[in-house]
Formats: sequence, C-alpha cells, structure tokens
Amino acid sequence: MDRSGKEAWKPPRACDDYWSEFRHCKSLKNCFHHYYTYGTSPSCQQWKEDFHNCREWEKHRATESKEALQRSERNRVAEQRKFTPVWELRQSPPRDWHMPLNQEKPQDS
Repeated sequence: MDRSGKEAWKPPRACDDYWSEFRHCKSLKNCFHHYYTYGTSPSCQQWKEDFHNCREWEKHRATESKEALQRSERNRVAEQRKFTPVWELRQSPPRDWHMPLNQEKPQDS
C-alpha cells in the first residue's frame, strides 16, 4: 500500500519475466523457428525495453516507465486479439457426450 492507503500500482509481470521473454526471444531455437515460420528474424527489442522500464519503475517510480509498460501490455493484448480462433467454439455439448469413448457410435442416417 502507498501513503494514501491505496494499493500501489505494480507492473503486470515481474521484471524477471520480461528478461526471460527477451532471452527466449533471442535464443537460437526461437530465432530459427520464427525465421522458418515468418521469413524474418524476431524483434525482441520491446521485451528489453519493458524490462528496463520495469526496473526503472521499481527503483524510481518513474511515471514515464509506468505509462510505457502499460502501453506495451495494451499493445500486446490487442495484438493477441487480432487473430481468430482456429476452431469454431461450441455453443452446447455434442448429443452423444455421455457415451463411453470405446463404444461404437450409431451412424446417423
């Protein structure tokens, strides 16, 4: 809690998580996979900036660092929401959900 009695703002992730993501992004395996999949090298700079902003927030409570982290996380969430699901989500369970799996299902005619 801060001096006013309110819950103090904390970064959405631990600072070490940003560094781990940066190290993973720079790993040979990830670089190869990203290049194979997308034809380009991955851009890992944002993870590094987020790590430094997180550390800056922890040390000095810099408002710019807080805003930069919030903006980065919002962008990350928005990027994830762009993609449509691969499978169509069910609205209800299948009619035969209660049948044992090893039993033959009757053929619909």
